[in-house]
Amino acid sequence: MTVTPFRRSAGQAELPMPAGRWHERIWVSEKPLADPRQYIEFVAAHESSKLWPVLIPYDSRFAKSGIDWIDDRSRLPPAGGDVDGEDAGAILAKWWLGPCCEGDCLDPYGPDFPGLARRSSARMDPLFQAGEVGDVLTTVSPCRLGLVQADRPADVPALLGWTGMLEVTDRLAAISAVLRSWEDRFGAVLIGVGFDDLTLSVAAPPTGIERALKIAAEQRSFCHPKFTQQPGNMRDFAKSLIDQRLWRFTWH
Repeated sequence: MTVTPFRRSAGQAELPMPAGRWHERIWVSEKPLADPRQYIEFVAAHESSKLWPVLIPYDSRFAKSGIDWIDDRSRLPPAGGDVDGEDAGAILAKWWLGPCCEGDCLDPYGPDFPGLARRSSARMDPLFQAGEVGDVLTTVSPCRLGLVQADRPADVPALLGWTGMLEVTDRLAAISAVLRSWEDRFGAVLIGVGFDDLTLSVAAPPTGIERALKIAAEQRSFCHPKFTQQPGNMRDFAKSLIDQRLWRFTWH
């Protein structure tokens, strides 16, 4: 499979491709994006190309030994066709862990998952937001460009056979189902994929504490280390999510 220059839209010039090649199901640029604005253009081209762009961050754990995790680490069988059959609420309830201390770390919640946060009624355009946030990320740190044939950004982990959450689950369809639910409810779009981390742009972050608490509970289920590595309790975690347009999750 080859990647040809993208055509932005009728009447416009083709979008030139950086040097790169296919690594099974993902095309990856040889070097970090030289121009951060390129990411915005690849996001805009997705409607016609059906190749969703993800940023692949520099990872010193592999760079020091000359290893590229994209080639040198195993993958799971792709599960893109199974995502429709998964239920995000049931998945997050299953992944919910009880109190991690003897104090009030889960306050105001208890041993049971509190359910999903309601859908946002007001948001920016999710793809516009994704392009803008990706632009900023590539300005701050070097990222290679990855292109994955996907109708929805949320499906990328399932389509790639991504192993970043193996300590939690090997159900790739479940991971992508949660990401789809966040896409639908919060305009949260996957823009970054690392060996064991994911980055999302958020078009409709919570603006108040009550909704932020529910989202904090969802994120705790999805990525328990993100909760335990912050110094406060659930309320403190929720406050950190208010108006936050970038969600990062890491399992290392």
